[in-house]
Amino acid sequence: MISLVLKLLLAHILGDFVLQPDHWVEKKRKKKHKSAALYLHLGIHALALFVLLQFDLTYLIGIGVILVTHFFIDLLKLTLENRMHKGWLFVLDQLAHLLVILLVVYAYHPFTIDLNPLFEPSSLLLIFAVLFLTSVSGILMRLLMSRWELPEDSAEDSLPKAGKYIGMLERLFVFTFIVLQQWAAIGWLIAAKSILRFSDLSRAKDRKLTEYVLIGTLLSFGLAIGAGLLYLLLHKI
Repeated sequence: MISLVLKLLLAHILGDFVLQPDHWVEKKRKKKHKSAALYLHLGIHALALFVLLQFDLTYLIGIGVILVTHFFIDLLKLTLENRMHKGWLFVLDQLAHLLVILLVVYAYHPFTIDLNPLFEPSSLLLIFAVLFLTSVSGILMRLLMSRWELPEDSAEDSLPKAGKYIGMLERLFVFTFIVLQQWAAIGWLIAAKSILRFSDLSRAKDRKLTEYVLIGTLLSFGLAIGAGLLYLLLHKI
């Protein structure tokens, strides 16, 4: 079963990403179902499926289902492109393709999905840690840093919510390094962030920005380190 899943996923990646030129995508957007690029795209998918499945005709119906559904999913995506956010549309498009692949695999190799491991204490502890380091820590950071304001900073000078996502990512990285017992990697992360922020700090008129960034960084890393150590402690119980 795993072999079939990997072959179908690899065929999807080759057809949807690796072997689909950008000008095909543009032609599909302009002409939709009338575009030859759409059918070339399906042909690449078909070729990739047949090659990876070693021309095993026992999978012929499954290949047909994947190709037909791929056509209609892509056509629906092209129709909705001007009505939905492209990011969400891309995610939904890929989820639909993956769902079809799973259904085809299930038709040939029936399987059961056991969700019980998700409710094991170790899994719940990991979910709690991730949520704390993303949503909860972000709120704590805003509350703790709200007493200081930097009037020279403008929201127009930064990407929307960039600071929020940078904080989430750095805390998740630190947490992961602690769980993997790679403490040296945290030092490299701090050094990398310091280098990236050096130009901002060097342009600061006074030391307020430097102090603000330093406090925020220490708080963020402190929360992540604390969460990581607590996770390791509770994970052993």
